[in-house]
Formats: sequence, C-alpha cells, structure tokens
Amino acid sequence: MNLESLVFELREFAGITRKKAIGEFVQYFKVNSDKIIAYSGEDAAVIDDGDEVLLLAADGIWSRLLEADAEWAGYCAVLVNVHDIAAMGGWPVAMVDVFSVNSRELACDVIRGLREGIKKFQVPIIGGHFHPDTPYSSLDISILGKAKKDAVILSSTARPGDVVVVGIDLDGRVHPSFQINWDTTSFKDGEVLLRQLGSMRTLGERGLVTAGKDISNPGMLGTLGMLLEASKAGAVVDLDAIPIPEGLDMASWQKMYPGMGFVVTASPEKADEVIRVFESCSLSSARIGEVVEERRLKIVSGEDAAVLFDFEEDQITGIE
Repeated sequence: MNLESLVFELREFAGITRKKAIGEFVQYFKVNSDKIIAYSGEDAAVIDDGDEVLLLAADGIWSRLLEADAEWAGYCAVLVNVHDIAAMGGWPVAMVDVFSVNSRELACDVIRGLREGIKKFQVPIIGGHFHPDTPYSSLDISILGKAKKDAVILSSTARPGDVVVVGIDLDGRVHPSFQINWDTTSFKDGEVLLRQLGSMRTLGERGLVTAGKDISNPGMLGTLGMLLEASKAGAVVDLDAIPIPEGLDMASWQKMYPGMGFVVTASPEKADEVIRVFESCSLSSARIGEVVEERRLKIVSGEDAAVLFDFEEDQITGIE
C-alpha cells in the first residue's frame, strides 16, 4: 500500500473537503448560556436538563444521494440522525423534517425510505415542514434525544495516551445506488441494529471511553480526524490493525459511510473492555492507534508512515 497515494486520495475526498466550510459558518453563532453544555464540533448539542441532558442534532441529506436513490436517501436520513444521538451515549426520542420536492414520484420514494427507517429504528417523525412545489429537492431532519448527564460522550475530550478503538459492522455490501455507502442495516432485523446503536450508551454509562464519534461521510480516518481536531490532539494509527471487509481495498474503505460504525478513545486499561462491549453488540472491534500530544494524524503500515493531517496547518472543520 502506497501511503502517500492514500493520503492524497483522502485529502481530496469530497466527504472530507466539504466539511471545511463549517468552521467559518459556525463562528457567527456564539453561544452564551449555562444550559448549553456542548455544541459545535459535537455530533449533537448537549443541553442541561437536570440529571439528564437533551441531545439536539440535525442532518441534511447530500444532494448527490437524493439524486442517485431517493428511497435510500429517505432511509439514510433516519439512519444518520439516530447515529448522531447514539454517538453521544444517548437514546433518540423523536424527529422533525423539512422536505422540499419538485416531483411527486421523488416525494413518494423518499417517504417510503423514511417509513422504513422509522420502522427499523423505532423513532417517530412528529412534525416539520413540507414544500410541495420547489424548483429543487432537499431533505433535512432534526432529532431530539436524551442521555444521562454523567454518561455523555463528547468528541472534544480525547487525551494523549488514550488508545483509539473502532467498532464497526463488516457484514454488509457496497450499496448499488451509492458506491460510498457500506450498507449493513437494510437487510438486518431492527433488534440487531438497536443493540449495535446501544453499544455507545453502554460505553458511556459504564465510563469506558474518553471521547467518541459515529463514523460519518468523512470515513473512518476522516471522522477520527474531526475528533482529534476538536480535542486539540493527534494520533498514530496502524492501518494494518483496521477491521476491513473482505474484498475492499483500504482507500475505498476509508471513503465509505458505514451502516454502523463508531470510533472512540479510551484509557489503555479500559480498551479491552470497550472491544468486548462492541463485539457483544455484533460489531467488529480493534485497537487501531494511540492519541498523542503532537497535533498530527499519522498513519503507519509496517515500516512506512505518512501524515494525513497536520492540525497546526490543516483544517477539517476549522471549528475552534
């Protein structure tokens, strides 16, 4: 494997590069409230609610996906939102949507996907807004969740000396309509999926992890990069330790949005228990690296090494 070629591919990958506008945008929305525990840079905002917290997140579906397969886009709109709540160690409560369409056929396809997602993940859509006559089509969903206050998993709290652990479902396929989706959920029973999502709640409530994120559009290493950027830290990752489906090359795998996957950090003495939790929830898991103080994400394979991101110079989201 040529690491420099992999670095070039990932640094040019749209799933990563399109995150760069976030930091410039969110700087206009500074929050000054004792009730808001965490917000920008996290998978969901964390709002104080006594012994529990409210988790509030939103996701817009990439137009490329909506154009490629509207039904799959509707399903993924639910999938990505429940992931954001799970990543924080919480459980989802309900969703609202904003849906704009210029085609009744597309609207019907999206609705079929939404209904399937609601059925699989048992989270209702309870309202929102519908534009039936726009010159474009778009789909956005916001989700409300809850978590125990002392069990919330943040992205910004990884520490040098922690180990990096992934939990991911390898039992899937490249989705035929959207080649950067690794589908592991459409053909599985909802009980299996809820158990997989619940792995993060278990990790949070047992205090086993120091930070975590769900693996999203930037892929596994890109998502880890966002976690490190938020934590003002770096990491060294052993590519040879990364769980990978049979038949996929590493470059393709690192550009996949997986149906079910998380990357977390943990103290070395808790890492084995983190792996056991993931594996008990039907996720493949492994230690893949270590958090370091130097603010670079370095990848290694055998004797070869390369820097994927140097956070003193590079930005993924640019959130301060």
